[in-house]
Amino acid sequence: MRCLVIAAHPDDEVLGCGGSIARLSREGNEVLIAIMGEGITSRYARREEAEKRLLEELQKKTRDATTLLGAKDVFLYNLPDNQFDTVPMLNIVKIIEELVYRLRPEVVYTQHGGDLNIDHTVTFRATLTATRPMAGCPVKDLYAYEVPSSTEWAFQRLETAFHPNVFVDISATIDTKILAMQKYDSEARKFPHPRSPEALRAIARRWGSVVGFECAEAFELIRSVR
Repeated sequence: MRCLVIAAHPDDEVLGCGGSIARLSREGNEVLIAIMGEGITSRYARREEAEKRLLEELQKKTRDATTLLGAKDVFLYNLPDNQFDTVPMLNIVKIIEELVYRLRPEVVYTQHGGDLNIDHTVTFRATLTATRPMAGCPVKDLYAYEVPSSTEWAFQRLETAFHPNVFVDISATIDTKILAMQKYDSEARKFPHPRSPEALRAIARRWGSVVGFECAEAFELIRSVR
């Protein structure tokens, strides 16, 4: 099975489904990752102030995390950090459409549409459009994942709220997820921040307890075509 994980920023792929990526890869599936935004320039007053060196370092961290998770490849784009809403939606849709046409994934994982972060919301909308179930579309299953420090911080006040209905046992890969997140040392935070190792493990244990696993990742099935 070929899977495509679409993320707005470097680290979203790990936070949202790093354990599932590692499990899918271990089970012999081909996992590919697409990172839509550069993920760093919103920290500067003007985008052009960001040092090229820092962008290159973040891209290296993404590739290191991809390797650790066992994914086959990662595709990096350069949409402006926390400014996806300034880019014509059609442009973003076309990026994803080209990936879907070229890679032919059967399963796609993407950001949840009700997240606090605007880039996550735009990515979800663009993915939904790019994978619409027309004749010839290879995508059979479309899932949305949560991102700690974004999904829950919407406090279910943004439509639509995250309603997981698919749970993946990551008991054997939670440590790999934590290690992959540590590659993003500039994005990780100390406990009690949601992106801390302790919080990520607690989130996985919480979802695991819902369905009888030690650790789990939660997803919302958006569409399944059979």
